Amino acid sequence: MNRTSYQFQPVSISEFKTQLLFWAQQYKTAVWLDSNDYQQKHYNFDAVLAVDAISEIETDYNNAFNKLKKFQTNINDYIFGYLGYDLKNDVENLQSNNFDGLHFPDLFFFQPKKLFFLKGTTVEIKYLTKFSSEIESDLTEIMKERREKKKEKRTFENPIKIKLRIHKDAYFEKINSVLNHIHRGDIYEANFCQEFYCENTTINPVEVYQHLNKISKPPFATFLKLEDKFLLSASPERYIKKDGDTVISQPIKGTAKRAASRKEDLALISELEKNPKERAENIMIVDLVRNDLSRLAIKGSVKVDELCKVYTFEQVHQLISTISCKVNANVHPVDILKNTFPMGSMTGAPKISALKIIEELEVTKRGLYSGAVGYIAPNGDFDFNVIIRSILYNASKKYVSYSVGGAITAQSIPEKEYEECLLKAQAMKQVLLNTN
Repeated sequence: MNRTSYQFQPVSISEFKTQLLFWAQQYKTAVWLDSNDYQQKHYNFDAVLAVDAISEIETDYNNAFNKLKKFQTNINDYIFGYLGYDLKNDVENLQSNNFDGLHFPDLFFFQPKKLFFLKGTTVEIKYLTKFSSEIESDLTEIMKERREKKKEKRTFENPIKIKLRIHKDAYFEKINSVLNHIHRGDIYEANFCQEFYCENTTINPVEVYQHLNKISKPPFATFLKLEDKFLLSASPERYIKKDGDTVISQPIKGTAKRAASRKEDLALISELEKNPKERAENIMIVDLVRNDLSRLAIKGSVKVDELCKVYTFEQVHQLISTISCKVNANVHPVDILKNTFPMGSMTGAPKISALKIIEELEVTKRGLYSGAVGYIAPNGDFDFNVIIRSILYNASKKYVSYSVGGAITAQSIPEKEYEECLLKAQAMKQVLLNTN
């Protein structure tokens, strides 16, 4: 599919990003990905906006990856979208029977008419050639957004009341059930998640996203709009990326809080680096990812580039490992996704046993949470994040949700796991309650 390219340099790239996001709201479908200028080795652009679907695929988990494979092959263009966690049921003989208040489709991808790639101080616009005559008028509209939106103040239409789907005592019981499975040898590790939710609630998705992004500044921030459904994500984690014949995955496992002083912060970093429990969590998932990648990798090419390296974000320190491999040119990009999904950091080891136990003990259908948002380029390269540290919103149902979880291992202490969940939930709670 032919696209017309146009490059320019706005006076202020940060102002242009804000204008672009507000301008995108006129469309039923939009995906905004922003690295927040986080310094990282593996990236192609600082931010990208994809809007206005000319073709799309929306499906439940049944045969979903094959449908996506066919769609991507036929389109042969950029496609943006997401993989919901419950696609696990397409990969393995599993089920999802828990409560769902959000009702996102299991899989959604679209071919955008209009694309904006931001890198450094340059914006590259790529419109399908059929619509290239709209570039000039769209840019004029985008520039107007600044004057109109500057006057707006962030407001909420009604008080927010956050509820827990699993209360504290029940959480401890469920963690102890996971530990029993571990002690019996059913699993080594499982990522157990809980939902916080608000009913009868109306929020302004753009403003909530902007506030969440401002206090978190993550490398894989996402604003996704699918008609009346929204994802507002401050994700720090990459699921998987393909660049030519190289595939990398960067699971996060291991969390520590930030400190007020530099000296205390450095001490927390050192403690996290050496913490045997946190390292064990991470290394078990590294082994799982290596196994997943080896299914399609060129023999002997799977390697660990970074093991348990501390990355620092606005609110937490995290242990991140980087695993890479080489793939042959004839391997389809969707097959790589299918063979590694769901990501190890959000499941456990062994993966299938962990998935069954998670479904049995959790009470909410994960849906888009702990799935992935990203894109596949025309040449088959792709990049996807992990949907964590995220607010999900169904505007029609007035339902707001955010979930948090953590890896449970034999060394886990239920009280400590609960504290870690509250730490991870802090940013979402803060923006929803409109505190500073």
